[in-house]
Amino acid sequence: MTLEIINVSYSYKNSEKQKNDIISKLNFEISIGEFVSIIGRSGTGKSTILKLITGLLKQDEGEILLNNKAIKLGDVGYMPQRDLLLPWRTIMENIMISSEIQKERQMTKEEVREWLNRAGLIEYEDAYPKHLSGGMRQRVSFLRALLTGKELLLLDEPFGALDALTKKEMHAWLLSIWQEFKKTVLFITHDLEEACFLSDRILLLHPNKQVEEIEVNLKRPRVLKMLHEKEIITLRQSLEKKITNEKI
Repeated sequence: MTLEIINVSYSYKNSEKQKNDIISKLNFEISIGEFVSIIGRSGTGKSTILKLITGLLKQDEGEILLNNKAIKLGDVGYMPQRDLLLPWRTIMENIMISSEIQKERQMTKEEVREWLNRAGLIEYEDAYPKHLSGGMRQRVSFLRALLTGKELLLLDEPFGALDALTKKEMHAWLLSIWQEFKKTVLFITHDLEEACFLSDRILLLHPNKQVEEIEVNLKRPRVLKMLHEKEIITLRQSLEKKITNEKI
């Protein structure tokens, strides 16, 4: 599975009919099984890129290809910043939504229970979202995206609202799932340490619309104690310096 972004541009017009370029001539490629993070200042188009890939937005020019075919709505699994769990449905019912929407991907409750057990949520299958903590809700949201069966998962700042300890627990859990199933992940974050710890590569979006690619040469599997190692600290400091020194 290969995702190709080829000369993609996107703009919108404000209330005064003025054109605002959000993305201009964007190019990058993601190969099967990669974990790639997108970072950059607010307003550089990170979330817009994910919405273009999902098909929620349409680019002005350029191509977005998945396995050499134009991507379309429903081709990828998508986890937005907020969990968007339906409050009137139980946790089991929220996860089963993908089976209701995608007739070709039918899950049984037994399959979902296996995943809830792996996520430490089996006792909450009949609970409603309001009864779960933020970390629990994000696990449910990720399971819902994962169980669509799509090979490409787009995660838009999924842990941004969590406290530091819960976020680290989610990092370890997410990597354990990813390392087992080798899904291809495109991950947006403002947390530079998070990007360093999770990623194979990092794409830094600059205000001038240029993209800088940074390789993360850290061994896998990764464990939380690596956050205190020199390599990850140095990389985080380098990224912070690049972003801090940018001209707005």
